[in-house]
Amino acid sequence: MKRGKRYLEAVKAVDRTRLYGTSEAVELVKQLSKAKFDETIELSMNLNLKKSSTVRDTLVLPHQFRGDKKILVFAKGEKAEEAKAAGATHVGEAELIEKIRGGWMDFDVAVATPDMMKDVGRLGPILGRRGLMPNPKTQTVTFDIKEAIAELNKGRVEFRSDKTGVIHLAVGKVSMESDKIRENIKAVIGEVVKRRPADTKGDFVNSIAISSTMGPGVKLASSTDAGA
Repeated sequence: MKRGKRYLEAVKAVDRTRLYGTSEAVELVKQLSKAKFDETIELSMNLNLKKSSTVRDTLVLPHQFRGDKKILVFAKGEKAEEAKAAGATHVGEAELIEKIRGGWMDFDVAVATPDMMKDVGRLGPILGRRGLMPNPKTQTVTFDIKEAIAELNKGRVEFRSDKTGVIHLAVGKVSMESDKIRENIKAVIGEVVKRRPADTKGDFVNSIAISSTMGPGVKLASSTDAGA
């Protein structure tokens, strides 16, 4: 991949052989952010997982940095009314399913009541590859619609390891206070470490790094160094 001059200059400021404490890493990433927009800071964790294992869960970050989410709810009857009262952006059943099958995707997260999943399941090929398919593991298949919407509005996010055992998750914006970014990083690492599969042998976390949207990665010292 051909890199721009700005990126190549930023890379020179990072010691690729060094593992940084979290506080220093955050400051360095912020310092190296030269884009004309407020870059997102992303955390990447490379985990020691068997091919059959996946680490997946949700958490509410201590400090939010995204705007309001467009929440779509598949529900009918009283639960549809509950979703509307709770502030869902879109609520419906068959008509929404057909709309999505037609290419409409104007929402950030989808929630469904369990009785709707037989029909919503038809959207698997569309929503699945975009990470938008409602799933009990992420509390997006539930009859407690009001609570689900409240949690999502608070900023509940999902983390999930990919096929290579890596988790990528946004933890802040360059414009945020450094302490808030560090606390978000600490929260994510803590939750991921709690989800260590029982059959994992040796170290669970191979490496951790943070980077801004347009900047180079900065490696963190260890999973236990999140508060440093």
